[in-house]
Amino acid sequence: MSFRQAIANRGVIVAVLALQVIPLLLFPPEVFSPTTQEWWLPALLVVMALIASGELILRRSDKLWPWYLISFAHGFNIISRMMMIWPKATLGSGDNTIVNWGYLSLTFVSMLLSALMLWYTEQAKVRIGLLRR
Repeated sequence: MSFRQAIANRGVIVAVLALQVIPLLLFPPEVFSPTTQEWWLPALLVVMALIASGELILRRSDKLWPWYLISFAHGFNIISRMMMIWPKATLGSGDNTIVNWGYLSLTFVSMLLSALMLWYTEQAKVRIGLLRR
């Protein structure tokens, strides 16, 4: 079985769609504090991705809007993370400024996984493979 056939297998597609929330939620724990204003964006993107996945997996929709919603969620994840790199790249103030390597590494891993998800969901064989029984 070739790589293109393997990624178009219905079981693989369902697994990838189920795991797609990982890059959307890959933040340090303090982001999810109700006292911050950052928690709502990852939550909203996850809701979008889950609605689209439910439409594709459970309802077996042949419409394009769920694929577009997944692409929007992951594209917006990349854009929002790029916008937050500079404000979150360092910790401390004054002379005690250090690089926030944990946040930076989580950001780059999340952006890479979202980019891979964008590539994966744009494959025609993947979209057709999900419709097969």
